Amino acid sequence: MKNIIEKLQQYALEAIETEARAVSSLPSVVDDGFGSAVAVLAGVKGRIVVSGVGKSAVIAQKMVATLNSTGSSALFLHSADAVHGDMGMIGHDDAVLFISKSGNTDEVKRLLPFVKKMGNPVISIVSCRDSFLGTHSDYLIYVPVEREAGPDNLAPTTSTTLHMVVCDAIAMALSRCRNFTAEDFGRIHPGGSLGKRFYMRVEDVFDRTNRPWVSENEAIKNVIITISSHRLGATVVLGPEGDLRGIITDGDVRRMVENGKDINTLQARDIMSCAPKTVDMGALAVDALRMMEANKITSVVVLNGGQYAGLIHIHDIMREGIQ
Repeated sequence: MKNIIEKLQQYALEAIETEARAVSSLPSVVDDGFGSAVAVLAGVKGRIVVSGVGKSAVIAQKMVATLNSTGSSALFLHSADAVHGDMGMIGHDDAVLFISKSGNTDEVKRLLPFVKKMGNPVISIVSCRDSFLGTHSDYLIYVPVEREAGPDNLAPTTSTTLHMVVCDAIAMALSRCRNFTAEDFGRIHPGGSLGKRFYMRVEDVFDRTNRPWVSENEAIKNVIITISSHRLGATVVLGPEGDLRGIITDGDVRRMVENGKDINTLQARDIMSCAPKTVDMGALAVDALRMMEANKITSVVVLNGGQYAGLIHIHDIMREGIQ
């Protein structure tokens, strides 16, 4: 059994090392031809239509997903389906990007002349420069593949890895060219935790019905009861007009006990912090989180038009997956 495990580890390492060496040579692919091809994609008025068959179709789908999530409108077109009606997906202002290792796949060879006849610019990512696709494309991104990772040099492994990396490089270059920001990314990813960082506000997170507060002359016993009953680890101290005077946390209560102070003689004003951290309810929840992290606190006072609206707790934010 030990010998089998060692052989499996050896085979895996050989595959990784083969692909790693190939990826390390990729910077040579980014030549003037690469730049010209990506410039066409950057200037397209329509969409980037990405096509392929087999493993290349899988890479094309991943490329489309990456483009759409980083500011470039794209769609996937299977080369085999295209000649059976799906060519209608290609618009006049679109550019077509083919992905193929050999460049001689029957489906691609059948489709390419029709795309050329439509007048759309054709860019290809191919590993055989003299192939049909390589010689008939308007723009060529040549990705040489020395060998696949398997011992028989057959299964698409190194080639698919290289094509995937090149696709990522194109997508990232386009993204930066379009000045695509983290806020833009969050806007089109509203369902993810990153998206929530850029649209979820304090008012969306904190519990407006849970508003712990005490007056300045409140007995400490009642302060402790208020903190415990609201389960936020703190209570706000308000003045006669409802104005914010301070905050008392469970940490303040513990320090009071540790210092040996008489709980029966103290009032809220005696142990409160007079300059609590505040955030407007319209602020981003992530900004409240950063404030908590910077000040090593777990709650921030929420204000609405300068008036006390409640407390936002770090758990309220993290419950939404915002980090």
